[in-house]
Amino acid sequence: MKYVATLLLVLVLSLGVLAGCGNSEDAGANEDGKIKIIAAHNQTSPENPYQYGMKEFKKVAEENSDGSIEVEVHAGTLGTSESELVEKLKLGGADVVLVSPGFMSKTGIKEIDLFAMPYVFDSYEHWEKAVDGEVGDQIAETINEKSENTFKVLGYWTAGVRHYYGKEPLNTMSDIKGMKFRTQTSGAIADYWEETGAVPTSVAWGELYQALQQGVVDASENAYPYFVQQNHHKTENGKYITETAHDYTTRLLLINGEKFDTYTDEQKDAVLQAAEASVTKEIEVLHKQEEEYKQKAVDEGAEVNEIDREPFIELAKPIQDKTAEEIGATELLEKIRDLK
Repeated sequence: MKYVATLLLVLVLSLGVLAGCGNSEDAGANEDGKIKIIAAHNQTSPENPYQYGMKEFKKVAEENSDGSIEVEVHAGTLGTSESELVEKLKLGGADVVLVSPGFMSKTGIKEIDLFAMPYVFDSYEHWEKAVDGEVGDQIAETINEKSENTFKVLGYWTAGVRHYYGKEPLNTMSDIKGMKFRTQTSGAIADYWEETGAVPTSVAWGELYQALQQGVVDASENAYPYFVQQNHHKTENGKYITETAHDYTTRLLLINGEKFDTYTDEQKDAVLQAAEASVTKEIEVLHKQEEEYKQKAVDEGAEVNEIDREPFIELAKPIQDKTAEEIGATELLEKIRDLK
């Protein structure tokens, strides 16, 4: 009898747990209907534009939700790898994350690679026309559909315009030949830099300062606020900056779509308003910091030069065409080009 009673007790408890788990409408919410949103990015500097954008998201979401939303911002503390953040978003360890197109394409949504190809955009104005219009809407719909609502795009941020920096300046494209160049080592980005003669080399962001200092790589590329905040320009292999402007970058502010669907209408509105405000804030801070950190780099001994970008741009076009065909995005590429 004791054995039967024990089994019955276990069964009752199990049914209770399952009933609680099945109540998806209350997922992430307290009994009083309040929700806590974990928002994360991978940059550790408190001065990084990402942090300003996330803090604005927190401020507006909390203010516009009548106290029903609390946002907890993590700056690199949930992981400095974007792949970690994407995984946490899938599994519920984070609710809102910021990621680059390269990491999104690894989830099987290849169309997003369109935003990562060198020289696909030629100015911030061109980039904004694309992401704020039909192209951005179409990419957002594709991400949501192909992820089966795991990923919902809340907005498009930027990580600035990326330039070369290395052990010597580039005066012509031939100057990069044979350099161990820290960049992505697969896909259209790697294909492009291989065509320039560079040797794409993989180094984790957190290890790049040491890699530049010790000669593990000869050069890298990024936007001024990012590499100057990390003091890459103070290394022997980072002090020569050539303004190649090869990537007006796109970053995606994502929320777990399934979680978003459990929010009340008022909470959804607050999140969308917060996302819009965060886009404006992050871009505003980024533009301001690009000038500030360029000057900081020069003041601290870095040398900056410009280069004729036309040979780099012409080299990119056939690679863009090939990649767009492979990922089924030829029509989208033409729409982006038409916006110039």
